[in-house]
Amino acid sequence: MSMKQQNFSQLLAELSNIGIALSVERDHDRLLEMILTRAREMTGADGGTLYSRSEDETLRFEIMLTASLGIFRGGTSGEAIDLPPLVLYDADGQPNRNAVAAWAALSGETVNIDDAYTNEQFDFSGTREFDRLTGYRSQSFLTVPMTNHENEVIGVLQLINAIDDDTGKIRSFSALEQQLVEALASQAAVSITNRSLIEAQRQLFDSLIQLIASAIDEKSPYTAGHCRRVPELANMLADAACRTRSGPLADFSMTDQEKYELEVAAWLHDCGKITTPEFVIDKATKLETIFDRIELVNTRFAVLERDAEINALRRQLSAAGLEAPDLPTDPGYRDELNALRRERDFICRSNYGTESMSESDKAHIECIAGRAWRNVDGEQAPLLNDDEVQNLQIGRGTLTVREREIINNHVAVTIKMLESLPYPKHLRRVPEYAGGHHEKMDGSGYPNGLTREQMSVPARMLAIADVFEALTASDRPYKKAMPLSQALQILGQMKLDRHIDPDLFDAFMWNGVYMQYADAHLAPEQIDDVDLAAIPGYVPPGP
Repeated sequence: MSMKQQNFSQLLAELSNIGIALSVERDHDRLLEMILTRAREMTGADGGTLYSRSEDETLRFEIMLTASLGIFRGGTSGEAIDLPPLVLYDADGQPNRNAVAAWAALSGETVNIDDAYTNEQFDFSGTREFDRLTGYRSQSFLTVPMTNHENEVIGVLQLINAIDDDTGKIRSFSALEQQLVEALASQAAVSITNRSLIEAQRQLFDSLIQLIASAIDEKSPYTAGHCRRVPELANMLADAACRTRSGPLADFSMTDQEKYELEVAAWLHDCGKITTPEFVIDKATKLETIFDRIELVNTRFAVLERDAEINALRRQLSAAGLEAPDLPTDPGYRDELNALRRERDFICRSNYGTESMSESDKAHIECIAGRAWRNVDGEQAPLLNDDEVQNLQIGRGTLTVREREIINNHVAVTIKMLESLPYPKHLRRVPEYAGGHHEKMDGSGYPNGLTREQMSVPARMLAIADVFEALTASDRPYKKAMPLSQALQILGQMKLDRHIDPDLFDAFMWNGVYMQYADAHLAPEQIDDVDLAAIPGYVPPGP
């Protein structure tokens, strides 16, 4: 409906409705397309072009429409506009006054032309060539700069050939139409600017959270990449859960905003580790602190071996008078030397923590610790001090109870840090998602001992992503890179033990997330054949 068929109040109402629609549109291409389409509808224009102003001082073609020719390029059409941008300044820095769109952008003024063929102010040679090739007749032009609330021209809206409703012939754009399109262009410019600002803020926010994650990864060479891989794995699992069409997750879905919220939580899930001491994060052996104290223990054993040799030599000297033997041949010396070396080797093996420590092994360490050696001050001292004994007697892994508490505390610190931030509405669940990555479905996890029913589905997703990344990582100080099949066996057992969500495990397996992730991040030698029937807890997908 053209302006001739509408009264002024209807036009104002339409303009208001357009403003509201522009303010809520989130997709950039649809926003630009809506601007051009509504401008054409208000004026009865047959065609139009929307340009955006680039930082390199050019006008880039965003959308081109000509209804009578069936032309629709750019925007959501999927068809690219293969035209070079319009330059606003020439090589000498002089303003481009020949192109009408460039002049409107530079001057900030609207140009209303009745007939391009009779206009002598601007160069329409390109327009005439287009008309020659297509048989079209480009006549009336309304070219409006899009000026935002900061008085910056961010683009140009150009309409071509207003059509008379009664005769169907091309007419000029009226003064009222010009005013309304100018008002629309102003509204559109504000909407585009706001959308650009929102997108810029999001890009800054994303860059900051990735910077924090990178700093945590850089804190330790053994966890480098963990904070970058977990978000990717969480996204894969979220997509898989949404694709699942059987079982409890058959009706599960997530919006783009909800997936983004999960992604942010995944990037920040370990931010509390920024307070964890490096020597705890990097502890590769039981006796490691700033350095591996096994070397100190080996030195003490070397002193004991030296003392044993000296004592054997003394006994032989005493038995043989003053003659010094070539080598100590005392049987007691040989027995003591062999015993010391067996005990030293046992301590070295125990230091790695690759196997569980039995009670008899712990008692053996106590026995070895009871040996005495003479230190640099000439004093008798235990071969192992209390702290070394405590570390060497660790049942599994390399961390003491206190060090494990320090590691576990990173989740509580993560929650505290994240809960202190002022989130927008669509990110308010980030602390909950991030804080649940070490919780278990049976309530035996930490820091809050949450059960499955107390956790949201995205929080359970993050828990699986964190576990699987850790199982398959090749850069941990306490283990070698694990084959894919072994990692899946452990993950499946965790399902049976109610440590991870069973429904998400099924989605993880049914949709091949494990292989998708393996192809992207695992070394070729880790990707072995996976026998699904051998995976604990695996069930085939339903019909």
